[in-house]
Amino acid sequence: MMSLPKLQISEKVKDIPEALSIYMNTLVYNMRRRGESVTTLSLGEAYFDIPRFDFNGIDFTKGYHYSESQGLPELRVKIADYYNRVYGAQIDADKNVIISAGSKPLIFMAMQAVLNPGDEVLVHEPAWLSYPEEAKLADAIPRYIPYDCEPESFEAYFSEKTRMLILNNPNNPAGRVYTKEQLRHVYEATRKRGIYLMLDEAYSDFLVDEEFVSISKVVADLDGVIIVNSLSKNLGISGWRIGYLISTPEVIFSVLKLNQHLITCASTVLLMYIAKYFDQLIEITVPQAKAVTQKRQDIGTYIDEIGLKKLEGSATFYFFISIGNYSRSSLEFAMYLLMKYKIAVVPGSAYGESTDRFIRVGIGVESIENLKSALNTISKVITADEYDESFVQNKLTEMGVKPFCASHKESINEANV
Repeated sequence: MMSLPKLQISEKVKDIPEALSIYMNTLVYNMRRRGESVTTLSLGEAYFDIPRFDFNGIDFTKGYHYSESQGLPELRVKIADYYNRVYGAQIDADKNVIISAGSKPLIFMAMQAVLNPGDEVLVHEPAWLSYPEEAKLADAIPRYIPYDCEPESFEAYFSEKTRMLILNNPNNPAGRVYTKEQLRHVYEATRKRGIYLMLDEAYSDFLVDEEFVSISKVVADLDGVIIVNSLSKNLGISGWRIGYLISTPEVIFSVLKLNQHLITCASTVLLMYIAKYFDQLIEITVPQAKAVTQKRQDIGTYIDEIGLKKLEGSATFYFFISIGNYSRSSLEFAMYLLMKYKIAVVPGSAYGESTDRFIRVGIGVESIENLKSALNTISKVITADEYDESFVQNKLTEMGVKPFCASHKESINEANV
């Protein structure tokens, strides 16, 4: 029988890792299916109490079909009005807003729209783990600004090839909030060099005692600015996969063309539902977002009381906690914590080159009692420098799961050994 040539996998795809947060949560789902109880501090969402609004008023016949690729006009109006009313922006729903199936593809499409191969994308650490990988997929080169670098010093990391700087405001995972003055300084530094400033504002409602400053208020005409947000975090409907992008008409049109070819449109029936109930959803979920952030403050006090160290931040529902002098990597720490104590966190190595000595702890799902118990265990494992490699490996083998690999290429090589 004639042997067939080996089919290839893209080198570009081989070189990107799995999303480490999703890898950790996949382990959680696996363990739960096996009947194990897991304290889940790894999920990137908060659970809200959202009423089941009536679907009877939704035109399902229309919902069975495509809708406008730029997004349902009624929902674009709602989003623009919300930004203008709450954040002091001057956004036009027709010229400045596009809606698609989540913010992840919109970030990628924005990169595709404004970057050329070899351009550099700067991200301020700790940075959401998909930014650098999406930059690579867009044939750009990710570069990192260390977490302890203040915005006033970002320019030291600019190069002639820098064409985009990404900030997550408020920040996932540290909870940092950039001030109006910092945003203006960074914008002026990027704009004069022809660098796009992308702001991921996905946690814009998760603040309590301070005002969220959107870059749309700082730069009213949006020149050189790309804003990405979604309904996943603020409205607590991550499973519906609806995100939006705000920018100049030129950028919107460029992203629209990509959206037409890649997505077509977000789910029509869900867009109709949210457009109809947008105001009610906001009224119900914003207070809950603030309550979660207040819960964050209470847990932050407890973290300090038991001697754990964390990066400073006041927003979102995450903490970025130091593992101090623990002798292993943050990935090894997280894997041991999950396998031995059934506590799921995300390794800090997922969020940049300077962040391996941290773990991300999410407080949006578990009770305060469970959170405190988990934090006590985390402190104990760090202090005792606990680790058992064979135990972790045996548990993974028992579950039929491969260890996390930094790239698909590595996992292929392991499979071929």
